[in-house]
Amino acid sequence: MSALTLVERLDAYERLLRLDKPIGTLLLLWPTLSALWLAARGAPSASLTVIFVMGTWLMRSAGCAVNDWADRDFDGHVKRTAQRPLAAGVIAPWEALALGAALAAIAFVFVLFTNRTTVLWSFPALAIAIAYPFFKRFFAIPQAFLGIAFSFGIPMAYAAAQGRIPAIAWILLCINLAWVIAYDTEYAMVDRDDDAKLGIHTSALAFGRYDVIAVAVCYAVYIAAMAWIGRAYALGWAYAAGLAVAAVLAIHHLRLIRGRDRDACFRAFLGNHWLGFAVFAGIALDYALSKGSWPHSW
Repeated sequence: MSALTLVERLDAYERLLRLDKPIGTLLLLWPTLSALWLAARGAPSASLTVIFVMGTWLMRSAGCAVNDWADRDFDGHVKRTAQRPLAAGVIAPWEALALGAALAAIAFVFVLFTNRTTVLWSFPALAIAIAYPFFKRFFAIPQAFLGIAFSFGIPMAYAAAQGRIPAIAWILLCINLAWVIAYDTEYAMVDRDDDAKLGIHTSALAFGRYDVIAVAVCYAVYIAAMAWIGRAYALGWAYAAGLAVAAVLAIHHLRLIRGRDRDACFRAFLGNHWLGFAVFAGIALDYALSKGSWPHSW
């Protein structure tokens, strides 16, 4: 590994932490903020909002560092990931672990400004984030485990806003899991051939020729279940409009992936952050216009 200039090293760290690719942060952020708005009845404090925005960004970057460390012997054989800093030998494995640990520690400092419940739940959240990269070695559909990791901001948001995690928070986590499986299967469809050669498990390989149907089912479950959430929280037309936009985007993504073209599948994956934003915008706008109502039965 040749010596790097400061600029080259900073660029390598930026790519390792995906600071140049915010899509992952956004996919984590929108459902987390949606849960925070629901948990706080449409009026979360500015401090909690900042904590969850920063925590999401920090933990996503930390997760990328750990993921690349775990996949350092595989990424070099996959066209899309061959130039990642670890796979290309630009930075050392210990640097990835050190950066991941540092960012996770900073994120934990933010959590300390919430409450005891949130602090306690941050430990299983961290464990899940660390475990995900290794599930690709043996679990047939690792995207399902990723769905848990990418959805854990939901119960954390409820814990921070209410000091407890009610049943509906776990229901929202399960609903969001369906969406994660949908978009990460689109992502896995990009690397299907390379993953098959390497023996890495993905949902695209597990679903086989039914991959498009599986994505469609996951989208349908997500949209239908989020419509039920809207009824549970007595959200109105603004939320319905946001969910309708999300449904249209899901249909567009299905049209993109039906030919299983790599570039089209990747475009479908990238477009999912707009789907998540549409749902969040519907929730935030609905509360802003009508203040919604609280489902006391939960």
